[in-house]
Amino acid sequence: MTAAQATQAAQPPAEPRHGLRIFAIWFVLALAADLLIWLVWYPHLPPGDMSDSAKHQQFDIAVLAVAAAPVVIAVLLYFIYSIVVWRAKPDDDGDGEPIYGNTKVQVAWIAGTSAIVLFLAVFGTVELIGPAGAGAGEGPSPVWKLAGKETAAWSPGGNDMLQVQAIGQQWDWTYRYPQFGGMESAELVLPLNMPITFHVTSLDVIHSFWAYQLGVKADANPQVDNVAYTTAKQLGGFTVRCNELCGIWHGAMYNYGRVVSPTDFQSWAAGMQSKEQSDGVLSALPSYALTYDPTVIPQLGKNLVNINQITGAAGLYYPPNDPVTP
Repeated sequence: MTAAQATQAAQPPAEPRHGLRIFAIWFVLALAADLLIWLVWYPHLPPGDMSDSAKHQQFDIAVLAVAAAPVVIAVLLYFIYSIVVWRAKPDDDGDGEPIYGNTKVQVAWIAGTSAIVLFLAVFGTVELIGPAGAGAGEGPSPVWKLAGKETAAWSPGGNDMLQVQAIGQQWDWTYRYPQFGGMESAELVLPLNMPITFHVTSLDVIHSFWAYQLGVKADANPQVDNVAYTTAKQLGGFTVRCNELCGIWHGAMYNYGRVVSPTDFQSWAAGMQSKEQSDGVLSALPSYALTYDPTVIPQLGKNLVNINQITGAAGLYYPPNDPVTP
C-alpha cells in the first residue's frame, strides 16, 4: 500500500449530503400528505357544503391544512432524522462540532416562513371579503355586505333577499319572518338558493346562534342586532345549537331547521302566517323589531307555549329569574 493509499484509508468516509437527503424525503412525504388532504379529506371536512358560507369555510380549512402539512412534516422529519442519523454512539462522551450559523439555512427559513405568513394573510383577507364574512356575525352594521343586497326585501315570489331573525332565549331558539307579517316559528325553514340575512338577538342573556351545517355562527346579545349571511345550496335538515354558556339548560338549547324548495317554503311560510293570525299569536307578539325589550319575555313565552307549541328545552318556558325545572 502506497503512502497516498494509506492516508486515504485513514481518513473517515465522506459524509452523505444530509440536506439533499432530507429534502428528498420531505418532498415525497409532503406531496403525499397534501394530495391526501385535498383529494380524500377535503370533501369530508366540516362544516360541509350545505351553504355557500359552509363551503367557503370547508375550502379555507382545506387550504390551511395543505399549507400546514409540509411545515409539520419538515419539523417532525428533521427531529426524527437527527435522532436516527446524528445520535451519539455508545461510550461517546465528547462534544459535537461547534456550529456558528449557516447563512443558506437562515435565509431559506426566513424566506419560507415569510412567504407562508404573507400568503395566509392575503388569503384570509380575500376569503373574508368574498363570501361576506363567511356566515359570521358582523354586528348591526356589517363591514362586508352581501353583494349590496343587505337592504333588499324578499317578498313571496320575489328573488331578492330573505330576512330571518334568530331569537335566543333561555333555553330555545325561535325565528321571526318580517316579510310574512312578523310570524314566529320554532323551526328554522329556509328556501333553497335564496340569499338570507340573519338578524341574531337575545331576549335575556348572551347566547350564540350556531347553524352548524350552514356555516353560520353569530353571538346573540340582548339589545343587539348581529347580522350574518348565507345561501343554502342543498336540501335537507340541519341543527341549530347555542354555543355560549347561557344557564342551567345550555346543553339542551338546540333545535332543528330544514332547507326546502322555494315553492315549499312559500307554502309553509304563508300557512304559518295564516295560522298565527287565526290563533291570535301575531296579535300577542310584540311588533317586529331588530331587538326587543326583555320585559316581554314572560308574556311572550306564555303565549308561544299555549298557542304555538314553542317550548323551552325541558318542555316548558322558563323566564331568566326561574332557571329551575319544576
